[in-house]
Amino acid sequence: MRVLVVQYSGDYRQAAQHFSAGQQETYYAQKHSVDSVAKLSGYAEEVGVLCCMTAETYSEVLPNGVRAIGAGFSEKIDIKKVIQLIEEFQPTHLIVRTPRKEIFEWAIQKKVRTIALFAESVMTRGWRNKIKIYFLVKLLNNPQIEWVGSYGITSSLVLQNLGVDAKKIIPWDFLLETHPGSLSPKSLKKTDLWNLLYVGSMLPAKGVGDILDAVAKLKAKNMDTRLQIVGKDPTGRFLQQAEQLGIANQVEFLGIIPNQQVEPLMREADLVIVPSRHSYPEGFPLVIHHALRSRTPIIASDHPMFRNSLTHGSSAMIFPAGNSTALAGCVEKLVTDADLYYSLSVRSYETWQKLRLPVKWADILDRWLDDSPENKKWLSNYQISSDCYREKITASLVANQFLQA
Repeated sequence: MRVLVVQYSGDYRQAAQHFSAGQQETYYAQKHSVDSVAKLSGYAEEVGVLCCMTAETYSEVLPNGVRAIGAGFSEKIDIKKVIQLIEEFQPTHLIVRTPRKEIFEWAIQKKVRTIALFAESVMTRGWRNKIKIYFLVKLLNNPQIEWVGSYGITSSLVLQNLGVDAKKIIPWDFLLETHPGSLSPKSLKKTDLWNLLYVGSMLPAKGVGDILDAVAKLKAKNMDTRLQIVGKDPTGRFLQQAEQLGIANQVEFLGIIPNQQVEPLMREADLVIVPSRHSYPEGFPLVIHHALRSRTPIIASDHPMFRNSLTHGSSAMIFPAGNSTALAGCVEKLVTDADLYYSLSVRSYETWQKLRLPVKWADILDRWLDDSPENKKWLSNYQISSDCYREKITASLVANQFLQA
């Protein structure tokens, strides 16, 4: 057996070297992900991870036994080169973590046993995406593609509504903990300075610029806020925007921090902001899970992937994505309504528990590769059409809303 994992980003070699040097996680369950792939060597002659976006091209066996392959792309991917690298590895089993139809076409043509394991939602807006989805769905329904794992219930429902066979779709969860913690609910403090926090990728589609605009609008209303931003801003575009808005002295760019510092930082903040625009293909941000565990109230956009899990005024404050005026309004509402602030904090643990799923992504890999009758049955028991998800699915019509948007 020769097992190859193909992913768009996330340099496996870099992460493995990071941990070998004794460094800490930069995102949740990063080490678990690295170790879970290494453990697959127990099933296989060779295990490899092919990452498309890397600083250089390479192919080397790491100390943990995994062959790390870097395609060396920094912007646009040459899919023919990716296919060539896959062919050179000669996999018998393929785990595809990016929705590129060419990879599935190759696997079907070569009759390689394959599963899809998506962490982000499939983009459905625009006619170009709809055409791509039509062909992708046909490929995913091919018998050669045995399972389609998708991060979270909502993204799984989207795939089902797009036409992927429900008996193939397995919703999975990133979180390893079974309990949210033991922090007490937070009350609105008496202060004239409100601390806002953003954690995530520094991209326009993630809504970072919208937070900066909101801070400027609050400043114009004589509301004093401080915004901390965790993430890498390689071009400095958001620092420049803060300077142009005249709020540079209110914004602190922290860069990338160890994952274990994220929840304490959230606990110290007054509000956690999750402003993703609809154009960003979210799965379900880990930052929301962290914020719920910290019990700091969340202000989130109405991104389709959030609607199934967050309810305005009950588990979070929700604003129309891209609307910085509405975002500023949510901040103002929360810092002037002590009862609402406290109620959101109280409900955070309950919301966290409702988001939990029985399957972790590593479970799918292990059960599929073991291939015993018991494991085949286990995987079948957790497909999206199984009764165990009925309550979660009944609770929301988000997938239909997403498709109609």
